[in-house]
Amino acid sequence: MSARIYQRPKNAMQSGKARTSDWLLEFEASEAKRPDPLMGWAGSGDTQQQVVLKFESAEDAEAYAARYGIEAHVIPTPTRKLKLQSYADNFR
Repeated sequence: MSARIYQRPKNAMQSGKARTSDWLLEFEASEAKRPDPLMGWAGSGDTQQQVVLKFESAEDAEAYAARYGIEAHVIPTPTRKLKLQSYADNFR
């Protein structure tokens, strides 16, 4: 069982930063998805993909993974680049 630990990125459609401080532990797929013969929807029998655990910090998530023998890797949070400009810059 392998998993990834990451921090949820900020929603591009909103200016707020709600729920971006939580760290998530998400299990990786153990089997490939296949199309359903009747409906054509993609799915698999892997129920671990539906489990997402929330933690206060990356260290808490790593400790949980170590305690239960889950092979996990941490994906670092990318740095945000702010483009500061004034409204008047639109007319130059």
